[in-house]
Amino acid sequence: MKRVKMVLAYDGTNYCGWQLQTNGITIEEVLNKTLSELLREPVTVIGASRTDSGVHAEGNVAVFDTENRMPADKICFALNQRLPEDIRVLSSEEVPLDWHPRKQNCVKTYEYRILNRKIDMPTLRLYSHFCYFPLNEHQMRKAASYLMGEHDFKSFCTVRGQAEDTVRTIYRTDVVREHDMITIRIRGSGFLYNMVRIIAGTLMKVGMGVYPPDHIKEILAARNRKAAGPTAPARGLTLMNLEYETELKEKITGNNEDWEYQLIQTEIPEKKKAYLFIKRCRGEDFDRLLTRVTHQAVRNGARQVYVCDKEDDSRIIPGKAYGYYTFSHGYDMLAMRKRILFGNPENHGETDAKEKGEPGDVFQAVWEKVSIWQASLFCRIYNEIFYMVPNSATLTEQEAREYLVSSRWQLFLIKIREKAVGFVILVEKDEELEIDSLGVLKEYRGRGLAREILRRAEMTAAQMGMKSLFLTVSSINTAAVSLYTDTGFQNEGMISRWYVAESGSDDEELK
Repeated sequence: MKRVKMVLAYDGTNYCGWQLQTNGITIEEVLNKTLSELLREPVTVIGASRTDSGVHAEGNVAVFDTENRMPADKICFALNQRLPEDIRVLSSEEVPLDWHPRKQNCVKTYEYRILNRKIDMPTLRLYSHFCYFPLNEHQMRKAASYLMGEHDFKSFCTVRGQAEDTVRTIYRTDVVREHDMITIRIRGSGFLYNMVRIIAGTLMKVGMGVYPPDHIKEILAARNRKAAGPTAPARGLTLMNLEYETELKEKITGNNEDWEYQLIQTEIPEKKKAYLFIKRCRGEDFDRLLTRVTHQAVRNGARQVYVCDKEDDSRIIPGKAYGYYTFSHGYDMLAMRKRILFGNPENHGETDAKEKGEPGDVFQAVWEKVSIWQASLFCRIYNEIFYMVPNSATLTEQEAREYLVSSRWQLFLIKIREKAVGFVILVEKDEELEIDSLGVLKEYRGRGLAREILRRAEMTAAQMGMKSLFLTVSSINTAAVSLYTDTGFQNEGMISRWYVAESGSDDEELK
């Protein structure tokens, strides 16, 4: 058994869309029949984008499974000899058996063409919409720019079910004119039913002067199909291509008038963990946002999704179903502060070392300020130490380099006999010095090194004239909380609450 991926082009004029229909012939029906005859076995294709009746494609994607031994890359040539002239397979290749064209992250590009002249051109009538009323493409371009970003596009779609999620992300919009042809080009994470055609119909209203360009913002805010323009005819629409992600994005952000969040995915590949920070969100959108982004993280490979609602931590209700997921309390982030007593700080490192009977390592420890060339080494030590620490985050080399070029951040490697055994990150904030994070390699723990790091950080703060040391720690990192309390830090309470949803690998939605 193998799975074959095809890239398809077709003229949709003579077809009732992609999906099988009882009232007419479809692209899917033709492909199923032709492949079954060619490979001499029943074949069912799965399409990435189920285009409507009359819509064209230059780069749709579909897969099918087969037991036939014909090489995957040769199937396109054999298939094209049997297909009608208005359907062509541009390429075919073998992909993993679990590769699904609708469950991969991708960017879709559509074009809508408008023939804008006084008299129609017969040779273009099947591939563009004719509009005799003069259109101002500059105003249309300005209006289209308001669609960019993540929005609820309920006004720009025909909703087919009450539970349908109508949030999508538009990455780029273009409106260009070449002679009499105006082309609207839209790139996005996905599109709703009739979405591009309704956008095209609305932009034409702007081009005619019926709507001002910024009226698009009011249409988006209305979340009502009646607020937008008409649905433009199907013949002007072409699916140009689908670009599939080859690497997981480290961060996904959403920011508009209704919500702002950040999904951190750096730990999904190794730890299967994702972190969602919700900075703000309208109350009526909160449950949908939480459900949607959690599901996105799980589909991207996360087995645990940690969520912090910075605006109101009481909105996440433990045990309540958010789509496929329920949340439980994970941990609290605690703020801890120590006032600087000018003079000699208590020598916690020396006391602890004597108790352990190993004073040598503590007093041989050297702080080495990290250079830009040591960013990779620093990240390796950081990530090795924090791999299993509660609430830890993976540090990327790019992030480390950004810290190193900032005058407020100081990164140090802790070395013993030239070997890097730990680290500390300090951040200057007004009249206090923040210990962003610190750690010691597992084989060097229990020797007083962490206490010595804290002692030297306090000395550094005193030398800088700071009034206090500040740090945050997870409530479930009991060893760290105990260390900080024992060395004079005061617990000032919770600064954020984290909830966690867990998804098993047998979740039907993950297959």
